[in-house]
Amino acid sequence: FYRQCPTDLDAIEYNMDSRNCKAEQLWNVFAEAGKKTLVWHWPGSAWPPSSDSPNLYVVDGTAPGSVNMFTAQIEGESVLGANTTIKELKFLPKMATDAVAPCVIEDLDVENEDAMDLSERTKPGSQIRVFILDGSMGMGLTEGLNMPIDGIQSPIKDAEGWASAPAGAKEFTVLLGGGFIRRPALILPNEAGIYEQVAIYKSKKDTEPLVVLTPGKMVYNVIDEGYKGEQRYIVNRNFKILELAADGSKVRMYISAAMDTGANALFHPVRIHKAITENIGCPPPSSMLYGQDRELYTCMLDCWYEIAKWQANSLKYMIKQEGIDVIFSHYHAVDLIFHTFVRYMKDKGQNKHSEAEYEQWLEELYILADTYIGYFLELLDKDWTVFIFSDHALVGPEHQPAFIGDMSGINVRLLNELGYTYMKLDENGNELREIDWSKTRAVASQANNIYLNIKGRDKYGIVDPADQYELEEQIMTDLYGYKHPDTGKRVIALALRNRDAVLLGYGGPECGDICYWTAEGYNYDHADGLSTCEGWADTSLSPIFIAAGKGLKKGYETERVIRQVDLVPTAAVIGGVRMPRQCEGAPVYQILSEEY
Repeated sequence: FYRQCPTDLDAIEYNMDSRNCKAEQLWNVFAEAGKKTLVWHWPGSAWPPSSDSPNLYVVDGTAPGSVNMFTAQIEGESVLGANTTIKELKFLPKMATDAVAPCVIEDLDVENEDAMDLSERTKPGSQIRVFILDGSMGMGLTEGLNMPIDGIQSPIKDAEGWASAPAGAKEFTVLLGGGFIRRPALILPNEAGIYEQVAIYKSKKDTEPLVVLTPGKMVYNVIDEGYKGEQRYIVNRNFKILELAADGSKVRMYISAAMDTGANALFHPVRIHKAITENIGCPPPSSMLYGQDRELYTCMLDCWYEIAKWQANSLKYMIKQEGIDVIFSHYHAVDLIFHTFVRYMKDKGQNKHSEAEYEQWLEELYILADTYIGYFLELLDKDWTVFIFSDHALVGPEHQPAFIGDMSGINVRLLNELGYTYMKLDENGNELREIDWSKTRAVASQANNIYLNIKGRDKYGIVDPADQYELEEQIMTDLYGYKHPDTGKRVIALALRNRDAVLLGYGGPECGDICYWTAEGYNYDHADGLSTCEGWADTSLSPIFIAAGKGLKKGYETERVIRQVDLVPTAAVIGGVRMPRQCEGAPVYQILSEEY
């Protein structure tokens, strides 16, 4: 998602840009071979389109999440609380939760399709600096990196001044658009006087509501106005009543993020945005919420079920209407949602629920994934071949991390303890968020990488190139000797020089001088351990591989270890196209129905 800044050892840069990809993409090979190819929300190497072939269709790929999530989302998620005891209407921006938000890139502004250059963060001065000093930052088990959610506080009172309000109705106000848009709402009683519905209106003058809500049921794709900066948009949102008192004295409501319905800059050709939105619907808002709140977890699932249905229907629409032959698609729900609670799989004194409850959450998440996959089973009866695989998996760590292996920035603490990384201090001896390069010989950046501060290569280099080999040797020795303070056991499974790491598919010019992997049980949750790592509650870092359809054996399970680099040549063989120029793997011959 990010890459090491080539000029500053303490900075990383946005990397989800196809122009940074040095390998030929398989979808370009398919398009070149005359097959209509759709690349749908493939994060990293898809956008901007890397081929001008008329056979290539590309939708998004600028970030994980969901289609348009990081370019069309103009408002965040919020929770409304209305009560008869509340006296003042208030918008409470960015109330902190303890949600963790890995695999997220925010604030990518795309003005129009001509402005396909999304690499603003790769330009000089656009570096991102994050220093992981203690538990206040981190993508994995540590507290913090709170996912902000807006709050709305609204008084409930008797309905007054409405063009059409039923007898006994009560009113409150919903604040949207960062608090700049007000939508009046009625709490509606049934014939027995029990309050059981909420109707939200554009104004009190209207007789038809924007949406009518009943407790516990998410309502999707409500079209209204949104607001960001000085500009208003036409947006779609989801709403759900979490609680409604029978006497109408209390309402709690979830309000999803707002998505700009006209955002078509990440659809190529741009015409397919109109076709999809008119025939299937607008890209739905996704959700990232609090990791220990059952109600909000259910809201996340609700939103992602809608995304699953919309995405599956969109892909099948493209097959039918555009004659698509090949699809590369990505569904991020398992990754994003599991990240919000994976750290609680083992109770380390932070849990609000039992371990068994979090295992139930995980099972519900897999049911969501199965539901999504189920939408495509009909393709197997139409001579399609389907590959299901993941780029990684997540482990529930057994122990707290040792402040090395976090993928979000510079891992300061462990190398600081070992005497390789130093932070500047203020006049009181407190650490500043700035590295002291006059003393720092090495930094641990982005999970698996350690960079030496080399003279003549790095901006503030102090390490003589002639000393590099011995310094690497000393750092690796110290890493292997470092013991976790709670268990007394090593936290590093493997440390290799860059030149040796290529044996594991790592190393090379995009990686550090030393490449390392954390030991089993001491992982953050992914990215820092070997793919063979297992975790608490039967979790594993090993990716999955499932395939079915034309050209494959039926009901066959191979003993071969299928590597991720094997997917491309296997798909090329099934699709009858040449191997991409930088292809490294081999077809999984054992699962093919024909011999080669």
